[in-house]
Amino acid sequence: MAVHRGSWTLADRAESVLRTLPVTVPPGTAALTVRLDYPRQAGVLDLGCLGPAGFRGWSGGARDGYTVAAHWATPGYLPGELEPGEWQVLLRLHRIPPEGLSYEVTATTSTTGPDAPTPPTAPPRPDRPPRRALPGADGRRWIAGDLHAHTVHSDGAATIDELAALAAARGLDFLAVTDHNTVSHHPWLPAASARYGLTLLPGQEVTTDRGHANVFGPVGWVDFRQPPDEWLAGAERAGGLMSVNHPLGGDCAWRQPLTTRTRLAEVWHSGWWDRTWGAPLAWARAWRPDVVPVGGSDFHRPGDDAPPGSPTTWLLVDDDREPQAAVLDALRAGRTAVSAGPDAPLLLRVGDELLALDADGMLLGYPDGSHRVVHGDRCRLPAGDGLHVLESHRMEVIALCS
Repeated sequence: MAVHRGSWTLADRAESVLRTLPVTVPPGTAALTVRLDYPRQAGVLDLGCLGPAGFRGWSGGARDGYTVAAHWATPGYLPGELEPGEWQVLLRLHRIPPEGLSYEVTATTSTTGPDAPTPPTAPPRPDRPPRRALPGADGRRWIAGDLHAHTVHSDGAATIDELAALAAARGLDFLAVTDHNTVSHHPWLPAASARYGLTLLPGQEVTTDRGHANVFGPVGWVDFRQPPDEWLAGAERAGGLMSVNHPLGGDCAWRQPLTTRTRLAEVWHSGWWDRTWGAPLAWARAWRPDVVPVGGSDFHRPGDDAPPGSPTTWLLVDDDREPQAAVLDALRAGRTAVSAGPDAPLLLRVGDELLALDADGMLLGYPDGSHRVVHGDRCRLPAGDGLHVLESHRMEVIALCS
């Protein structure tokens, strides 16, 4: 057993927000269990694990301990053989009060692994609502989804099956599962995709104190300790994509330096409650002129957050592509639209035209600032180059289209 005790100060946080505490793992170890204790009403310490070969898990402030064993690990952590040598308990000094924050970390090794808990029963596959009648183009069709959601593998309350069932019941075709700073959920996504009849896209919300970004695709773990330029370069090398998340989102607004600005940006986040507030659109236009808007519910648990698909991201995908690749291709090409929900008024680009659905009497805002009134519930209008906005008479954003 190894025990580390002490008190973190503001000076410690100013010197380095990330800290490691060593744990010796002897040969023959079957399991490592770590317990973190501190007064949670006073501050926040984030928790993770590094083995001699690198990343073994992250749970942030959502857990006060974890177990890593050969055949099972706490959600957020990677099971596998425990290499003998020096391991590290990884801490992030997220919130430290002026008087300091006392802590105790206890690490215990065992020569016998724990029995894996019995997984909860998967919910039944729900009936999917009817799909909207949307026009295709050039062998492509529109699908509905959500690009930001969490499970028990980080700070969410739902299992992967429960999240997939919620998304299917909402009529979504795809969902990016973007747990914080971990990829422990990735191996479970294919089976849940098949069980619930939708595409679960592997993702990771790379999470720091100065901003969050989603990386999409099976690109492996993205090291949040590295600069964001490395996140983007690594994702692109592996065939994935990166999007800046909720760039105006309170204490997790985007304040990171980034040499090459991402085209994808989570312009519409569920926290955009008052959509007469034009700051997200102003930010998007300042970010880069060819920004590709996407939306994310940032779902964590029923009752606390918007449900999956609030907002809904629409993608124009190739019918003949494998579903996961088709989602990534559409994002990469900028074939996106965003609406408040699966059944809400919608603005789509169809070739050189825009199609406004269920938007009679609304205003279509063009990239150059001009407007047209929409007449009818299925109205075709000319398209410009850039971000188009469907607005109410109150200048409330109703839908977006790239």
